[in-house]
Amino acid sequence: MIKNRLKEIWAQGRPSINGWLSIGNAFTAEIMAAQGYDSVSIDIQHGALDYGSVLPMFQAMRASGVVPMARVPWLEPGIIMKVLDAGAYGVICPMVNTAVQAAEFVSYLRYPPHGQRSFGPTRVSFAAGPNYAAEANGEVLAFAMVETKQAMENLDAIAATPRLDGIYVGPADLTFSLTDGRLAPAFDREEPEMIDALQRIVAVCKKNRIRAALHCGTPEYAARAIQWGFDMTTVSGDTRLLAAAAAASVAKFRDLVGQTAGIAEKGAY
Repeated sequence: MIKNRLKEIWAQGRPSINGWLSIGNAFTAEIMAAQGYDSVSIDIQHGALDYGSVLPMFQAMRASGVVPMARVPWLEPGIIMKVLDAGAYGVICPMVNTAVQAAEFVSYLRYPPHGQRSFGPTRVSFAAGPNYAAEANGEVLAFAMVETKQAMENLDAIAATPRLDGIYVGPADLTFSLTDGRLAPAFDREEPEMIDALQRIVAVCKKNRIRAALHCGTPEYAARAIQWGFDMTTVSGDTRLLAAAAAASVAKFRDLVGQTAGIAEKGAY
């Protein structure tokens, strides 16, 4: 089986950068995977896509050698096992709030005797190389998302779950939940209470010898997160990067030709 390059990177003491795909398109996935990310995750939970898009996106990403991962919609065994069979080398599961849920999640990723994953690696047996059944348990990554007040209350127990590889922080939902809606959901939090929460997550992960990952909006904030001890950061995503690049291009054009935004006449051409 082809080894999981993220594990090799972390074993060398280096942090990794993860890309994020919300557009259900194989060409977009191919482009993003070729940009130098260590891993790229397909967002099935909130992305504009379904499983019919996932498999060809994994196929398009293969040539780059990037580690393919996916965030599943929920803690549900069917979709978790299907993304693994499609080729995912890591699964991010949202809204894991208790140690019981964390253990349930892990069990869906592991073949017996360490879990209850059903055998049927339709595509991944070709994409990952030979001996997949014997080696997959040691190569596939399980990331539980901590993004609620309840999860923070159970953080130590969640992090201690056997065979859980890491905790992936969703800062938008975590902020919304921890502050009872007082603070709007967003990335790159600057509030002391939120930074304290992030640093606590890192400390608990280190204590339990698992990886800590954080979804960020900018590379600057991601670099700070690495300094705090996070092992992996996701920086933005395809939709936000596309919008930002397009907006910057249009703004530069308007500036160079002395126009202001919104002067074009509306209508069909």
